[in-house]
Amino acid sequence: MRHIISILLQNEAGALARVAGMFSARGYNIESLTVAPTHDPTVSRLTLATSGSDAVIDQIVKQSRKLIDVVDVGDLTGREHLECELLLIKVSVSGKSARPVVELIRRYRGQILDESESTRTIQLTGTGLEVSDFIKEISKLSSILEVVRSGVAAIEPGHEVLGLRTGRAA
Repeated sequence: MRHIISILLQNEAGALARVAGMFSARGYNIESLTVAPTHDPTVSRLTLATSGSDAVIDQIVKQSRKLIDVVDVGDLTGREHLECELLLIKVSVSGKSARPVVELIRRYRGQILDESESTRTIQLTGTGLEVSDFIKEISKLSSILEVVRSGVAAIEPGHEVLGLRTGRAA
């Protein structure tokens, strides 16, 4: 099962490498990874998607907490959460495929960032599933030339804040 794990870690050289190294050393695959500083420049939020049984994910969370740079860890999959991914995709279009491509982009609330006579570069945001569905649908209408996905970004709604569980505000 796919899990989204959010990790707050010290914004220091090597912190990301230590988290990635822990995954690599134990044979866990990271399907997507995003990391950037939070509103506190000394702390970064790393959000990753991975797959595994509940026992494997529990082990990942426990082992992540042992890393020196980690402030807090949460598996957002079992909780209510909001997630978003950015897609940039370049497709080839012909005269007859141009209109259906535009209709599909509108249906998914996407944007055309660049267009030439034979290509369209599209920006789309949505859940990982929405992004994957869009890619599948547009591939039926035109040839995909390039795909860039940001990886998942996720957060809990409401008052829950990662970091407050350990007494440190994130």
